[in-house]
Amino acid sequence: MIQSHRLAAIAGLALTLGACAGPAIPRPSTPPAVTAPPPTVVKPVQNNALIGNSADAIGRMFGKPRLDVTEGAGRKLQFAGTACVLDIYFYAARAGAAPVATHVDARTPDGRNAEVNSCAQALQQR
Repeated sequence: MIQSHRLAAIAGLALTLGACAGPAIPRPSTPPAVTAPPPTVVKPVQNNALIGNSADAIGRMFGKPRLDVTEGAGRKLQFAGTACVLDIYFYAARAGAAPVATHVDARTPDGRNAEVNSCAQALQQR
C-alpha cells in the first residue's frame, strides 16, 4: 500500500511539473536569412572651380601656400588671408595619376564655416 501511495504521489508530481512546462516551441532547423540593404556610398559634391585642378594650377591662382602638408597619398595646401582660410585637398584618382583637388574647406579666421567660392575670390584679390 505504501508503494502504491508513493507511486501515485510520483505520478501526480510528474503531471504537475509537466503542466508547468507549457507547450514545446518548435525551433527552425536553419536560421532565417537576413539580407542587409546594400551599402550606400555618399560622395560629397562640391560645386566650385577649384575641384579638379592640380597643385601647380592652384599655386598660380593663390601664390605660395601658408601650409603644404603631405600625409600618405593625400596632400593639403592651405591659403590664408584676413577674410578666410582655405584648405584644398589633393588625391590621385587612381595609381599613377596626377593628384588633383578633390575637396575644399573654407572658414573664417575665428573658425566659423565660410563659403568656398567667396573665400577663393577674396584670396585671389590680395
